[in-house]
Amino acid sequence: MTHYGTLRAWAFIATLVGVFGMIAAGIGAIVWAFEVEGFWQTLGVLLVGLPVSIFIATIPIALGQAMRAIADVGDTVSAR
Repeated sequence: MTHYGTLRAWAFIATLVGVFGMIAAGIGAIVWAFEVEGFWQTLGVLLVGLPVSIFIATIPIALGQAMRAIADVGDTVSAR
């Protein structure tokens, strides 16, 4: 029996938010690439804006993994 069920639930929610955020960031960057004028601006959006927005969108996934790791450590320590 785990005492960290709430933490694991929040980790799942953070991961879910991160996945939807990555999808939204990808779609937003593609729409942004269509909206700019010129080849170089479009290339800049795709080569700079898209990776940065995807990277920032992965922050909730990293937080979810950290919360899950804390719950695992807590379960391991409390079992001893």
